[in-house]
Amino acid sequence: MARVKRSVAARKKRRKALSRARGYWGTKHSSYKRAKEQLQRSGRYAYRDRKTRKRDFRRLWILRINAAARQNGLTYGQLIHGLSLAGVELNRKMLAELATHEPEAFAGLCDRAREARAAAS
Repeated sequence: MARVKRSVAARKKRRKALSRARGYWGTKHSSYKRAKEQLQRSGRYAYRDRKTRKRDFRRLWILRINAAARQNGLTYGQLIHGLSLAGVELNRKMLAELATHEPEAFAGLCDRAREARAAAS
């Protein structure tokens, strides 16, 4: 079997890893071995936290909607139930945006939810 000389490819691989590790603390940005280990960890954290970010934002939106709904005399659950009865199909992200930036419009949605709940019972 012929001998394989990898100098160019190996250097390119190491240079790419070290450039991706710029900004890491200590030897993790300068030592190839340490940089490679940290890049593997960082990749795992990034993969995991892409899922976590979706949960965190949904929790934040629900908190904001609940706070605004309570200012209008409803709980979060009552508001969501009333909006579904009224046929309003706004997702939680948009409801949270309305609650923070357009409180008058959000109050109108609360009134519609209240009326739909009263009509259903």
